Amino acid sequence: MIFENNQAFAQSLDRQDPLHHLRDEFLFPKQQGVPFIYMCGNSLGLQPRAARSYVDQQLNNWENLAVEGWFEGTTPWMFYHKELKGMMAHIVGASAREVCPMNTLTVNLHLLMVSFYRPAANKYKIIMEAGAFPSDQYAMESQVRFHGYDPKDAIIEVAPRIGEYTLRTEDILAAIADNGEQLALVLFGGINYFTGQWFDMPAITQAGHAAGAVVGFDLAHAAGNVPLQLHDWNIDFACWCSYKYQNAGPGGISGIFVHEKHFADTSLDRFAGWWGYQEQQRFKMEKGFTAEAGADGWQISCTQVIPMALYHASLKTFEKAGFMAPLREKSKQLTAYLYYLVGEVNKALGFEQYKIITPAAATERGAQLSIIATYNAKEIFHALVANNILGDWREPNVIRLSPVPLYNSFEDVFLTAERMLNISKELITPTQQP
Repeated sequence: MIFENNQAFAQSLDRQDPLHHLRDEFLFPKQQGVPFIYMCGNSLGLQPRAARSYVDQQLNNWENLAVEGWFEGTTPWMFYHKELKGMMAHIVGASAREVCPMNTLTVNLHLLMVSFYRPAANKYKIIMEAGAFPSDQYAMESQVRFHGYDPKDAIIEVAPRIGEYTLRTEDILAAIADNGEQLALVLFGGINYFTGQWFDMPAITQAGHAAGAVVGFDLAHAAGNVPLQLHDWNIDFACWCSYKYQNAGPGGISGIFVHEKHFADTSLDRFAGWWGYQEQQRFKMEKGFTAEAGADGWQISCTQVIPMALYHASLKTFEKAGFMAPLREKSKQLTAYLYYLVGEVNKALGFEQYKIITPAAATERGAQLSIIATYNAKEIFHALVANNILGDWREPNVIRLSPVPLYNSFEDVFLTAERMLNISKELITPTQQP
């Protein structure tokens, strides 16, 4: 598509957008009565309008049924997670039995590593991306220490080349091959939170398996953002949060994926709890853990009803959209338009004030652009917020902007760039310009 840098063009794209009406399904925060142009779905998605009614339904069940709500009503809590599994499966490319909503992201990461990080005397190392989200770093550090290893020795971080911001796939694959004899686990983010780079997950998985390692992914920034095929890519396990691109509320419930090839493996360790016990026998209260079939067997505590209700409301909006294929097509256009407009801002300023460090290729990114602001970075970010553009700040000088296809418009993208230009002209002095 040939883009144009004017509001009328952006509005014309919105008129042609078959998903534009879904914007009305969400509630936008306001500043002095004026809605924000919300570009922070990579951090916290907007509240679906339906969220309140889904939560109210469960509160009403609690009020009217009390403990009988576990087995009575239209959505008995005992089985409520099953209402979500099919829709979750569509989003990550899996079967319903391979996914389950439960816990929170890092808790699930630890639980899955109990099963899938199985270090041996000569095969104990983990490969991950350098600059992974701190929670992943902490989880892996503590896991290797738990097994008696030194993180400095057991964890291999693959970093970008000098002068580059993102990883080259060939460098990742080379690191896996070079360390294959000692490698127990490959654990990457699907999309790096800071740069917005979408890693080549199928290639990483294939290389990890060729090295005799297990392969897992943290999909916090990928699930609900880019199309995934976890089953077909033969990924061993994955987990994700639901509060970013999946709009399930702050601290929203997490999801897990376990490939069905592992279901019959009784040698896998796991931290067991009552809710992972086989469903039909659960209330016999017998000793000796026997896992429920599928990913549900990794559950520990009982269904988190209210967080699931919020997730349920959001998943229904994905269902209305037709799940990931239509959303991805719109997302590629939205993000490409923002990429183009940032370039137009630089042209108007006469120098590269904004450097995009997210890959240019649509196949290597999702909805997020990470942008280095050369001059007055923090002042510009705060000025954007004051001008009703709500993005995300990362030290020391990166502004993250994420046009989410469920609720952002092409006009949102145009107005964001227009205000970036106006603010830059106001805040960058002639003496700063190159």
